[in-house]
Amino acid sequence: MQLQEEELKQENKLNNRETKAPLKTKVYLFFRETIELIVVTLFLLIIIRQGFIEARYIPSESMVPTLRVNDRLIVEKVTKNLKMLGLNFPTQRGDILVFYPPPEGNRGKDLHYDPLSIFARWTGLPFLPQDDAYIKRVIGLPGDVIEIHKGEGVFINGMLLIEPYVNEVPNYNCIGLADIDVYRRKGKSGKIIVPKGYLFMMGDNRNRSQDSHVWGFLDTGRVVGRAAVIVWRVLKEKPMLLQQTQKILSF
Repeated sequence: MQLQEEELKQENKLNNRETKAPLKTKVYLFFRETIELIVVTLFLLIIIRQGFIEARYIPSESMVPTLRVNDRLIVEKVTKNLKMLGLNFPTQRGDILVFYPPPEGNRGKDLHYDPLSIFARWTGLPFLPQDDAYIKRVIGLPGDVIEIHKGEGVFINGMLLIEPYVNEVPNYNCIGLADIDVYRRKGKSGKIIVPKGYLFMMGDNRNRSQDSHVWGFLDTGRVVGRAAVIVWRVLKEKPMLLQQTQKILSF
């Protein structure tokens, strides 16, 4: 009887070891596969976001009427990356760009370069802290002389820029560097001439936009990409949309 009991105990121990070993293996495989899936997903997300496109939404009224609050956009990055490779894809006047503003235009806050902030920019994961980004229209290209006349509009190299997209004409003058807050504080004066490697950016909602007429030229190195497509918008004003369509068809 004692021998039988000992044999049964030995068999039970062996059985327990056999059941525990596969359980540990299953748990290990589960965690390994989960980690591999997360790593591959993040890798693909970074490739797509940094190399091709990313999604953004509009938080303010600075681009009304072209873009409305809560519009969702696709920002394409292909042309920007091709330019970085030395190919000729020049920025066009009228392009709508997403960019990181200079500190002077963002309450003194600049981009963060700690590992978490860099990872957040790479991935765009919503639960991570994200740096502020603006969206404006390209008005001045390198070499352009810019003048903004109250009640008239924007003049490029002495010629009035025709802008059917603006909400209203500016109610301010910006004729020289001394009219731009950031340059006035630095004691700069003279004509507003866009330097090489910079752009002059403005919002379509001219009188409700903190743009280059306040914080100066935009370094092209801060550009995220070009707004390409509106992917989602809540349509509430159907009669107005019909009127706009009729106007377009009447041309």
